[in-house]
Amino acid sequence: MPEPDGWTVQDHLDGQPDGSVALFRAVEALILAHGDVEHSVSKTTITFKGPRRGFAGARPDRHGVVGYLDLMRPLTGDPRIRSAAPYARRLFVNHFRIRAADELDATFAAWVDEAYAVGCGAHLGA
Repeated sequence: MPEPDGWTVQDHLDGQPDGSVALFRAVEALILAHGDVEHSVSKTTITFKGPRRGFAGARPDRHGVVGYLDLMRPLTGDPRIRSAAPYARRLFVNHFRIRAADELDATFAAWVDEAYAVGCGAHLGA
């Protein structure tokens, strides 16, 4: 079903290399494994929302998958992280690029876990 602005997940997949689509589907599966997650699609990205708020976004491109994870800390020192910046009192947006399936390792999965906690409202605690 199209989102209100007319964009769908399929719109983001159309015309992208098969490898990038497969990587996106792997990232998506890792995120959706948390259960209570919904897609919110816009022209710029596919956002994943938890029970309280959006916590991640991703889309395929010619080189793999680009996206972001909202965490309560900046991620540094990992080549997958393109930038990390504060955008709310307790939140940082961490932009990533995934180029190969082996980059979806236990570390990346742990970041997704942290981001999902934000989607559930963890950042609202003391």
